[in-house]
Amino acid sequence: MREITHFIDGVSVAGTSGRYGEIFNPNTGEVQARVALAAPAELDAAVQAAIRAQGPWAATNPQRRARVMFEFKRLVEARMQELAELLSSEHGKVVADSKGDIQRGLEV
Repeated sequence: MREITHFIDGVSVAGTSGRYGEIFNPNTGEVQARVALAAPAELDAAVQAAIRAQGPWAATNPQRRARVMFEFKRLVEARMQELAELLSSEHGKVVADSKGDIQRGLEV
């Protein structure tokens, strides 16, 4: 079964709480993954990492930030099918609807 960890400060971090939530496929009802529930230590680490990242990001030249965001958009578009299938399995919708959701997100 797929295990979903925390992504903190650029690193995949296993939860330390020992607790997990199950991710169900709404179409089938089957458990397709489990996610580690955060302990206070993971939450604090994530908040501190975000605070540390904000300063350098805010100081980054706007043209560079724009290039980063356009590269993110390109990567999402390149993996649209894979992302749509994942979204469909998590939300119980058809892949075409998921693609539309992702496309609308890119347009915002």
